[in-house]
Amino acid sequence: MSADEVGTAVAREATKLGARAAVVYLADYAQRSLVPVTGGAVPSRSPVVVDGPAGGAAFRRVELVRSPGDDGATVLWVPLLDGAERVGVLELDFDGEAPADRDEEIRAFAALVAELCVTRDAYSDVFTRLRRDRPMSLSAEIQWELVPPLTFGSERIVIAAALEPSYEIGGDTFDYAVNGPVADLMVLDAVGHGLPAALLSIVGVGAYRSARRDGVSLVETTARMDRAIAEHFPGSQFATALLARLDLATGQLLWVNAGHPAPLVVRDGELLPQDSCRSSLPLGLQATPARECSVQLRPGDRVLLYTDGIVEARSPEGDFFGEARLADFVVRAEAAGDPPPETLRRLMNSVLEHQAGKLQDDATIVLVEWRTGREAHVRL
Repeated sequence: MSADEVGTAVAREATKLGARAAVVYLADYAQRSLVPVTGGAVPSRSPVVVDGPAGGAAFRRVELVRSPGDDGATVLWVPLLDGAERVGVLELDFDGEAPADRDEEIRAFAALVAELCVTRDAYSDVFTRLRRDRPMSLSAEIQWELVPPLTFGSERIVIAAALEPSYEIGGDTFDYAVNGPVADLMVLDAVGHGLPAALLSIVGVGAYRSARRDGVSLVETTARMDRAIAEHFPGSQFATALLARLDLATGQLLWVNAGHPAPLVVRDGELLPQDSCRSSLPLGLQATPARECSVQLRPGDRVLLYTDGIVEARSPEGDFFGEARLADFVVRAEAAGDPPPETLRRLMNSVLEHQAGKLQDDATIVLVEWRTGREAHVRL
């Protein structure tokens, strides 16, 4: 099946669930709208606003939502998930009431639809074009191909990330890998803007992944990244970065800070005092080995790794977004029951609003929540 046949195939197969119509919606890059996938036998639809009811609520809350349709029909909105990654939503229209006893079957069907969308996207531009509402810069094109999925979740850890401006991101990037009992994470901010910054970040990420896959320490990984950037980008070019390693069994978090904002830890609704461990020099400028820092997490702790474009976002009146506002936002989102991916989506909207809709710098954030694996309900 080619990518442009997915919408038609889903509409056809959904009739076996009793649905009279089915439409696949994919989230745009900024996660502000859900765009319908067209095809033969697929009814015409307009994009759905993520912050709206029905389909938007299903995407935000990652749960089935029922809404009234025309002529006594019922519309069932089902989140499309690739693992923990929110891909979009599926609209299923039923005559009369939607069959509540088939929810698990419908979820399984939606999971298959999500997998089809993700796998077909790997060798086609159909869905990529659909998810864009404007041209994308060359640097952003590179960065979106570089980053891993925005969300990962298991019994032990949840990782969620966000990048802005979605269509113009330059030197900001992030990376992570979960290998057995260890999770490695990295946030990087390359000096400059646009394509030159993106190229610098590519070298940094490449060196990071190479060292991580060799199984070396965070200090040695930092040294390899430093050498790679210094060799290929001489002069005053550099990158700040924060590398972290979390033991999923014990909750011990190690990190190396290379001229970057320090990580923030939110525990029981409060921001912990920042660790006094000093930062090392940025990558490309280091003359001595980096320092390794550590903190012991408790179950449920949330760790924020971010670039300065978040806290230094400045309002038209000159007011910085700041660390206190960042932590307060995460605390209130947690109290409201927002899962980590939705927390970051709303946070980025808040940062944009703070700067009157136009970021002055790239902004990237990664939220990590450590769990013991004994929680009765894992909400992603």
